[in-house]
Amino acid sequence: MANRKNNIEKSIPIPGRLIVVEGIDGSGKSTQLRLLEKWLISRNVPVFFTEWNSSETVKQITKKGKKSGRLTPITFSLLHATDFADRYERNILPLLHAGYVVLADRYVYTAYARDIVRGCNPNWVKKIYEFAMKPEIVFYFRVPIDVAVDRILSGRPRLKYYEAGMDLNLSNDPYESYRIFQSRIIEQYESLSLSENFTVVDGTMEIEESQKFLRSKVMNLLPVNITNNIRRSTRLEYQINKIT
Repeated sequence: MANRKNNIEKSIPIPGRLIVVEGIDGSGKSTQLRLLEKWLISRNVPVFFTEWNSSETVKQITKKGKKSGRLTPITFSLLHATDFADRYERNILPLLHAGYVVLADRYVYTAYARDIVRGCNPNWVKKIYEFAMKPEIVFYFRVPIDVAVDRILSGRPRLKYYEAGMDLNLSNDPYESYRIFQSRIIEQYESLSLSENFTVVDGTMEIEESQKFLRSKVMNLLPVNITNNIRRSTRLEYQINKIT
């Protein structure tokens, strides 16, 4: 019965657009998605932003589990899956049906990459998320591990236990563990970029250059009425700037 319901839901045309960014921490993806959000809002496009592990219903449970340091890979995976399912049912899917552009900072591919690195069965992980619709586009921010690590470590005093992958016994040194953990996640993302047809973004590009690339790609995915409105507002903005 559940499969039948999912099939019916997937067959219903959805007017909204789902735009996703993926990549390791420090790749620049979050900055770029926030800039894209501001740009679309300035063009009067209905936008909703959502990020990984942010469900108010599940967040406190996950926080307590992390604090205890007793989360197994399976428990970790199921908590994140519950978080995603809650956000998907409450926000993502309804707003897509309402015609919104939903911007997701991480999607199911984060689970594929991280859970598999933690030792979960790939087929089991993908089965959990099979209800989720495919995005219009997935921007994968590819960045050298050294660049990403430098960006992260320059902005925080210390690494958290699970963030550093300390539960995997990769190294006694949190910073070395983090580097190994993120390197393995990169390997998964590189594989996914081929199988899932990601749009690769050079994470070392200048902010303005990356944003220009994202906007050009997103413009081609939006409904005609929205792109026409964006073009009109852009022309008007140009004319006003020219006058002033």
